[in-house]
Amino acid sequence: LAAPADIVALVDAGDFAGAEAAIAAALADPGLDADGRVALEFQRERMRRIRMDFGLDEAAAKERLRRDIPDLTDEEFARWDQAGLIEARVIDGERRWFNRGPSNLFRLSAEARERKATPLNFYDSPLEFAHPHHAEVRDAALATGERSVAPRRVRVTQSLTVKPDQVPAGETLRAWLPFPRAIEGQQEEIELLGTVPAVHQLAPESALQRTVYMEAPARAGEPTEFSVSYELTIHAQYNDIDPTRVVPAEITPELAPFVEERAPHVVFTDAMRLRSAAIVGDETNPYFVAKKLFEYVDSLPWAGAREYSTITNISQHALEQGHADCGQQTLLLITLLRLNGIPARWQSGWIFSEGSYNNMHDWGWLYLAPYGWVPMDVTFGRLHDARPELQDFYLGGLDALRIAFNDDYSREFVPAKRHPRSETVDLQRGEVEWDGGNLYFDQWKYGFKWEILSPREPAAES
Repeated sequence: LAAPADIVALVDAGDFAGAEAAIAAALADPGLDADGRVALEFQRERMRRIRMDFGLDEAAAKERLRRDIPDLTDEEFARWDQAGLIEARVIDGERRWFNRGPSNLFRLSAEARERKATPLNFYDSPLEFAHPHHAEVRDAALATGERSVAPRRVRVTQSLTVKPDQVPAGETLRAWLPFPRAIEGQQEEIELLGTVPAVHQLAPESALQRTVYMEAPARAGEPTEFSVSYELTIHAQYNDIDPTRVVPAEITPELAPFVEERAPHVVFTDAMRLRSAAIVGDETNPYFVAKKLFEYVDSLPWAGAREYSTITNISQHALEQGHADCGQQTLLLITLLRLNGIPARWQSGWIFSEGSYNNMHDWGWLYLAPYGWVPMDVTFGRLHDARPELQDFYLGGLDALRIAFNDDYSREFVPAKRHPRSETVDLQRGEVEWDGGNLYFDQWKYGFKWEILSPREPAAES
């Protein structure tokens, strides 16, 4: 989907009229190939998606805020807006505010939180704070000498429901739902229980963004439902890292891709190099370099993000915004680690709890010799309220209440999708299309249900 750089720049600058004129002129070129046409048409779609994300004018943004701050003043709004605390952008000369900007404000501004008249109730995982599970994992790892411990057996049903009349009746809807691949010591004993519709195609274990593919006809006035149910065993991870033992990794051919740039979202820009130098200083121990970079990214406040498909370079965007969601934080940390010669890679999927909490989530892994690949979750970050030995749990450790759907980002599906995806980076909610094009997120709903089961008993020896 690599469109001409000048057109991408026009879209990024908010000159949608100029971008549209340039796209129309480029599409009129009789020598344009099919890939070039798709890339140009996607820039049109990207502008449409940006307009959807930035759906508030000033009056609407203030009205949203006054639900929580009834006596909000124009001066307060202007001051917070000027400081970049209510995300906005200019599109064709008109200032527009991000739909989640007003709610994000309370994560970004202590002053706004103090002014909030309604209860402050962030939707955060219970594992972002000190939790008995952290101690369970560490204690089990130290007692057994194993990295993979404290397993949970989980039954999951994930669904995607296309709203009625999104495509003409009789047309075939094609859906891809995420499905976990077996990862030794992390998630194992995966058992597919069934799909709706029953006929399906399961992508091979080698697919780094693994899916279950299904088809169903659209019926007039009715929703079209797709779902997959399965069970798996998830193991927590814990590495008791001694920083004095950590040495620079030998970059083998297997590790080489994980210290390289991968445009468009992992790029060693000048700004990235400058920030890295300021953070790392003269530190050379890879563990302490990683810890400095982890703590820097952890210091960026979490805030709800616009759709990833609308962002040209996610790691650079996070660096410039000064706040980020989990995927943006993870890509920024991956970029900074790779820039410093520390192999780093992506993982993402769904997190849940032993209560009612669940959400999409992104995290990663880094390579520290002699320990090998160890997990990192910079969004959960440092557990400041935990016991000292547990505060760095998520730099080398991982809980057992998460399913990894993706061992990389932006990889092809099996079977391949014909039209550009709704989510061009991640795969957590699913994807759906028909012969006429992709169906975007406003055209369907998604669901995730889970049940933690009793652990499986080990098989008896014969």
